[in-house]
Amino acid sequence: MAAKKNKKTASGDLIISKSRTKAAVKKSNVSSDFYGALDECVRTMIAGAERRAAANGRKTLRPQDL
Repeated sequence: MAAKKNKKTASGDLIISKSRTKAAVKKSNVSSDFYGALDECVRTMIAGAERRAAANGRKTLRPQDL
């Protein structure tokens, strides 16, 4: 049996696949420190979405929260 993943992990990268990121970039090279900055940007966006959902009395994040 596979071990269960901890859903409450605050550490670790949110961007799982560098190859997927590279596939999305068509005409530029991607530096190694780009992924850390992208991860931080995504975390900031999620935190903002959580605040907006909570301000609207919801626990569910919706696209309009972004």
